[in-house]
Amino acid sequence: MADTPSTDSSAGAPTAVNSQITDAVTQTNVKVLAESPAMAMGAMFQAMSHSTGILFENAVSSQQQQNTLAQAASNQGVIQLYSMGTMSDAAATEKVSQAGIADNLTSMLSVLKSFRS
Repeated sequence: MADTPSTDSSAGAPTAVNSQITDAVTQTNVKVLAESPAMAMGAMFQAMSHSTGILFENAVSSQQQQNTLAQAASNQGVIQLYSMGTMSDAAATEKVSQAGIADNLTSMLSVLKSFRS
């Protein structure tokens, strides 16, 4: 194995460095550079899966709120139905609210009088 000369920073004189050491350092740097795209993709996939999880959590929460609102609306409708009076009260209210009852009675009375004569 050939030794490559290197410079010593303290004396400035070249020193012998084993080629296996320089190969190991070079291969480590190449390994780090080669792994960085995979690490970046892994981080991106983790961020996307986390965001998707939050999206589904929000969808479930929104659906639960909509179900609560639907139940409240149904309860209000039932309360309104039960708060109405009996059918006799409803029939009396309808009779009172009808327009022209006096005219109907008058016309019926005049028809009956016409049959007598």
